[in-house]
Amino acid sequence: MASPADDAELVRRAREGDRWAEEALYRRHVRRVTDAATRVLGRSDEAEDVVQDTFLKAFTKLDSLRDPSLFPRWLLRIAMNRARGKLRRRKLMRSFGLDHTVDDATLERFASPTTPPDVLLELAGIDAALREVAPDHRIAWMLHEVEGLSLPEAADACNCSLATVKRWIRKAKDCIEAHLGADLQPDDDGDAEAGR
Repeated sequence: MASPADDAELVRRAREGDRWAEEALYRRHVRRVTDAATRVLGRSDEAEDVVQDTFLKAFTKLDSLRDPSLFPRWLLRIAMNRARGKLRRRKLMRSFGLDHTVDDATLERFASPTTPPDVLLELAGIDAALREVAPDHRIAWMLHEVEGLSLPEAADACNCSLATVKRWIRKAKDCIEAHLGADLQPDDDGDAEAGR
């Protein structure tokens, strides 16, 4: 990962109109933003839109960044705000029966080819549960549990307090546990069902 000093210098130069510095910032951070957006949204096409919108807004609003060394955190916050908007629009479209697309970037698809079938089944269950939670809860859980952000970093990326991000993550975990628990309940014959 790039050092904050390097980012600060590139931000300073980009503010002065140096296109090479903008390109360097883009190349340095595009992978992380893309990965986070793809995992949060579950759709690579929507993630690409979020990435483009994120960098466009970041470079347009670069002068509003108070501490240039915090560029990566600021960029991730912009991306998560954009992703939140996509998730809310998707939920609205689903409520009207207009969203018939399929998530193509699920946790299951990110798994290693050697992942055991029972783990793949669990990942599919987590994906299903995350489709049911509020966008903020999904984003917070993904940032913390999948992207590996600390709780304070996840709170910053979600633009909320530490207590709020903890609550959102807990609600997502509760939904996942309920969903996975429901999938593993005994059926009429007493056998465990898998992956309904």
